[in-house]
Amino acid sequence: MIIRSLLDTDLYKFTMMQVVLHQFPAAQVEYRFRCRTDGVRLAPYLDEIQREIDDLGQLRFADDELAYLRNLRFMKSDFVDFLALFHFNRKYIQVSAGAAPGEIDIVIRGPWLHTILFEIPVLAIVSEVYFRRTQPGADLAEGRRRLRAKIDLVRMVDPALEFRISDYGTRRRFSLGWHEEVIRTLKSEMPQRFAGTSNVLLALRHGVTPLGTLAHEYMQACQALGPRLRDAQVFALDKWAQEYRGDLGIALSDTYGTKAFLRDFDMYFCKLFDGARHDSGEPFEWGERMIAHYLANRVDPRTKTLIFSDQLSVPLAIEIARRFHGRVKTAFGIGTNLTNDLGFEPINIVIKMTECNGQPVAKVSDAPGKTVSKDPGYLAYLRQVYGLEPAPH
Repeated sequence: MIIRSLLDTDLYKFTMMQVVLHQFPAAQVEYRFRCRTDGVRLAPYLDEIQREIDDLGQLRFADDELAYLRNLRFMKSDFVDFLALFHFNRKYIQVSAGAAPGEIDIVIRGPWLHTILFEIPVLAIVSEVYFRRTQPGADLAEGRRRLRAKIDLVRMVDPALEFRISDYGTRRRFSLGWHEEVIRTLKSEMPQRFAGTSNVLLALRHGVTPLGTLAHEYMQACQALGPRLRDAQVFALDKWAQEYRGDLGIALSDTYGTKAFLRDFDMYFCKLFDGARHDSGEPFEWGERMIAHYLANRVDPRTKTLIFSDQLSVPLAIEIARRFHGRVKTAFGIGTNLTNDLGFEPINIVIKMTECNGQPVAKVSDAPGKTVSKDPGYLAYLRQVYGLEPAPH
């Protein structure tokens, strides 16, 4: 089995799942898979992917895993008690050949509370099956050489620069084995510069900090759960604050684009949240806009944290850290460039929420290629409601 533990996922799945249990336990959702990399044929490996997804149903949380979650300061006991009963239900996920040659379709549909954990392990399965079939017996020497080069770059950073990186690479990793080697190496070779990992299992195994807050699916679902569409972003942030009371205070800024985010992220949210995460668009411009926004709302940006997580490499992260040094705190989540940089082209695969409670939901990204919607009419309406520019033709 590729996935051998229910903890082999990203922390923000659990932090969002807790909100779902307490705030939206009856919500029904749909997610859909997409491969953004042209020319990738996954259909030849469909049977193997199916078997691995079948095997997910065998998994249960072990007592030591539940104890670990219970000891995280923001996890509530009733939620961990619920996880003790949790298992994947195969009826909520359908995997089939796609309409175009070589493509596959993955549709997850059912109660949000019982489907939210599918995304990360399913993507990790697709990625690992693809690479073990297309690169059998891959020599990890090139990956180790590239990882060493990254570590050497980090070691050359001025000690006065507060620079730390984190691993965000579960979903598109080359394999679990390589992922674990990366974590072990970073912890050993640059302990002062390695902040932790989004992967809860590897955080537990290697004694590093698990990291994460919320993802786009939470912001998107609130389009169907709040009082009216225009207030969806404010509603999502308010509900998050109600659940965590100031903890896990990093807001996600690009579900409706940065302009709409800043319009809703008023002085109250500027003071309440610890910072914001960048996940699409030009990072330097975004950072400057966030700093200006904090200043305009009479908040000292040096007390806030900007997290960068969009297609980062180590050189780019260092450049960003230097740009904003002394002006705002920065943190960096590096994904595929850490866990799938072995000399083979990674595949850009995603699973995104497309419906909640029977109505379409969408993400309008600062990067057009990351916009997500299965309903053009709804997407146009969303743009109109939030005063966004029409989609380019």
